[in-house]
Amino acid sequence: MASNKIQFRSIHELKDPALNNKLAQKEFQEEIPVEDFLGDAEQNGSSTSRRDFLKILGFSTAAVTLAACEAPVIKTIPYVVKPHDIIPGVPNYYASTYFDGFDFASVLVKTREGRPIKIDPNPAAGDLGTTNARAQASVLSLYDNDKVKQPKLDGKDETFDKVDSFVLKGLADASAAGKKIVLLSHSFPSPTFKKLFAEFKAKYPTAELVTYDAYPHSAALDAAQEVFGQRALPVYDLKGSELVVSFQADFLGDYNGASLETSYAAARKPGPNMLRHIQVEANMSLTGANADSRYRLKPSAVNKTLIEVYNAIVGGGTSDKTASEIAAELKAKGSKAVVFADGSKAAQVLAHLINQKLGSVAFTGKANFLKEFDKARYQEFLGWVNAGQVGVLIANNVDPIYSHPKGEDFKKSLSKVACVVAVADKKNEMYKAAKAVIPVANWLESWGDIEPQTGVYSLMQPTIQKIYKSRQIEESLLVWKNGKNNAANNYYDYLKGSAASILGGTSFNKALYNGITTSNNATALAYSGGNAAQALAELGNFKASELELVLYTKPSMGDGTQANNPWLQELPDPITRMSWDNYLTISTKDAEKFGIDNDLNARMQLDGSIVNLTVNGVTIKDVPVFIQPGQAEGSVGLALGYGKKDSGTTADTGVNAYPLFDGSNLAVSGVKIEKTGEDHEFAGIQLQNTLMGRYEIAKEVPLAEFISVPFDDEHKGWNKPLEYHTISGALPARKIDLWDAFDDTDGPHFNLSIDLNSCTGCGACIIACQAENNVPVVGKEEIRMSRDMYWLRIDRYYSSRQKVEVYEGLKEGMAVPELYGTAFGDGGALNHPADNPDVIFQPVMCQHCNHAPCETVCPVAATSHGKQGQNHMAYNRCIGTRYCANNCPYKVRRFNWFTYNLNDKFDFNMNNDLGRMVLNPDVVVRTRGVMEKCSMCIQETQATILAAKRENRKVTDTEFKNSCACAAACSTGAMTFGDMNDKESEVRELYSSNRRYYLLEEIGTKPNVFYHTKVRNRVEK
Repeated sequence: MASNKIQFRSIHELKDPALNNKLAQKEFQEEIPVEDFLGDAEQNGSSTSRRDFLKILGFSTAAVTLAACEAPVIKTIPYVVKPHDIIPGVPNYYASTYFDGFDFASVLVKTREGRPIKIDPNPAAGDLGTTNARAQASVLSLYDNDKVKQPKLDGKDETFDKVDSFVLKGLADASAAGKKIVLLSHSFPSPTFKKLFAEFKAKYPTAELVTYDAYPHSAALDAAQEVFGQRALPVYDLKGSELVVSFQADFLGDYNGASLETSYAAARKPGPNMLRHIQVEANMSLTGANADSRYRLKPSAVNKTLIEVYNAIVGGGTSDKTASEIAAELKAKGSKAVVFADGSKAAQVLAHLINQKLGSVAFTGKANFLKEFDKARYQEFLGWVNAGQVGVLIANNVDPIYSHPKGEDFKKSLSKVACVVAVADKKNEMYKAAKAVIPVANWLESWGDIEPQTGVYSLMQPTIQKIYKSRQIEESLLVWKNGKNNAANNYYDYLKGSAASILGGTSFNKALYNGITTSNNATALAYSGGNAAQALAELGNFKASELELVLYTKPSMGDGTQANNPWLQELPDPITRMSWDNYLTISTKDAEKFGIDNDLNARMQLDGSIVNLTVNGVTIKDVPVFIQPGQAEGSVGLALGYGKKDSGTTADTGVNAYPLFDGSNLAVSGVKIEKTGEDHEFAGIQLQNTLMGRYEIAKEVPLAEFISVPFDDEHKGWNKPLEYHTISGALPARKIDLWDAFDDTDGPHFNLSIDLNSCTGCGACIIACQAENNVPVVGKEEIRMSRDMYWLRIDRYYSSRQKVEVYEGLKEGMAVPELYGTAFGDGGALNHPADNPDVIFQPVMCQHCNHAPCETVCPVAATSHGKQGQNHMAYNRCIGTRYCANNCPYKVRRFNWFTYNLNDKFDFNMNNDLGRMVLNPDVVVRTRGVMEKCSMCIQETQATILAAKRENRKVTDTEFKNSCACAAACSTGAMTFGDMNDKESEVRELYSSNRRYYLLEEIGTKPNVFYHTKVRNRVEK
């Protein structure tokens, strides 16, 4: 049961049981220099604390002084002729397709007065319409002030006409000389693009299309080619599965070209047929963190376990205990089981063959076309370049110099190409190597189509005019195919004509309106091969070493395509809770072995050792090291996609790990680390907030207990309703009040349900909230100072599986962390809670308490309660006393220390006119010195209510569910927002669940946010 487990947020809490108290003491510091509060360089002469400032001026004088700091007037120019489809103040939504070469999603784009400001999932697209954090943040990449804004020729600004003349001459010269014309592009599964290139090749017969991806899924594609006879990734659906076993496969992340989190969450509904998840891995991945049972093994051991499981499944048997247990479960579930593997081609081949043997129903037979890289083809291209056979190279927004292990060699060989054209968004290495540069159009400025998988066709449409002089690759191909100023160079017309053959009887406008429709592509995958003996031999030949490295992608950064997006750089990693960094993850025991330190300084900020990392003769210098609970001993992990030079001020963060990645094998042996003697300053947010005790903040229960034991059983109940003992006897907590309750049944009363069983910790909700509510980016230094401005955070709790001694005070219900003591011992396998902890993700935002502690202590009534259940903030009344934050037990209020907009100290999107175009005009941009927090997106709920009122109808539950940004963005259904007074609403139904509980219910705040207990599908030992 949960009461026999200890929850901790970091290894530092285990080392120092009193850490929670120290953090609480540091949360509200006495001495805050006025210049830190004002954020004004002109005030730097003062050392007076803000408390003294209020004393000296007198409370009322200070309030008037601060309120008088008005923002400058910015004049606007009204429409002379108003566009017929734009009503000022009313948003427009356009269905489109997000695709940047790495990520795909069918989306709805919210625009205001012609500006895209928000990305929402397209409900018509089902699983293909779900958005991750990168899709949500992609709207900010449109307004990137560091992007290339003007065509270039020989490094100088030039017109498209001059650039096209240069390219046309290069094409003609190469064609006449019989040299190859190569279009080097990221994976681009667009039927119209392929058709256009075929026509381009008809004019220039030596033209070749070569695919290059930084993170190429090469091993998966090679395995699919061998097993299915087609170079396309299989599509899986977990809804009918009851067991998933994963070997190093982060299938809730970037595995297999598409996350499975939607069907995974659907299959994880607690009940007799709940999906059981077993993970075998080295790094603590997002997928592993969600597993019921997790085996932490170094990569060489993972390979051996996979071999043994395969042998046991096909009838050979195994003596390996772990493999025997996994194989037994797979056999028991049969077709309702599925196996995933990653790291190498051989691992994926064995996983496919196991699934074939099981007859897994998770295998749909559909093909995923989003990844097209062919390593052999790319190597052939490199041979052409080195041999001087390429006359024209057109690079479509790819940079092999940065992301390929032989990037420097490729850079040198480009001197052999007479005409290098870079279609680029940043002044990166390819930009520097090119003679002609064409700024690439953002997906929100482009027309296009994508065929993501079998039978699906998705359209892309521009939602804004091109901000700068940019052009998508298709427009360039039309010009170079047809010649300049040709009437046939309109890509919209070309796309519309091409789509007709795919859409059949569906009109183009209808398909564009829906964003996604069916296609006539009926490609099906079927098992037709697979060399098991070769795969077994390759896995067996993986050379074990003292340290082995696993390369991975973070949910925030992916392959690094959007590395210059500050929203994504600041988004904390779901596991480590660190932002603005990548780092080498290492186990606690290996850290001790190699003398690696992670220490908290006097301000509770984390500092860590820096090492030089050497893998097979390649050295990456100055890599910070993070001690990660759950990391397998003998292994280290490092994220790809960081350390991009000359790609913007934000992108140059972290270290570039691509020189260690051969494009196929994510696990490598022969790893050495050498301490530099220097320390790295980490910026993390997990240890910033101190909830009032943490005993059963994130509740969990084993499935067997959930099914067989009544939740309110007097002795064994796993979610017993809280009761207070009064002179009248025991009474339910929600029935006891110090105040008279007001009538909340007239009109809507909003609640938010959060299911811990469905939350994977992906972070899409955080970015959605940031975009909707103009939450500023504060930068690494401020994050390190515990001054993040997020209105929503996802707390990550580690949970020890070991039974621990329960001290007397804890038995009596006290929630004091020190009472857990240190009953864990030292040494031995898995006897320390940091060795292989369970993980729980818990989104926490303002709980909108009906008895809010913040409201009673605000001296100027800046925060108050609304009849609809929301806790309101009147920013122009707030004078920044921070009493409310001090009195909030959930620590969800944020004090705005600085003016984050138009302030050179915070040189992010709010500091330039282009970046400010993403701001939502319905939400005020807060100024310094005020408190801010979650509002349950009141601007959206009120707009929804007013729209229904104008139309004289009732608001539907779906409308309210989509009114809250976090709930609308959640692809797993973990968050459900709605009206409790609507008896048919989903949130009302969820309220009646026996898994429902409140955070810190015992203190009587009566929140309007409730949680559902996490259920683990395993037998507790």
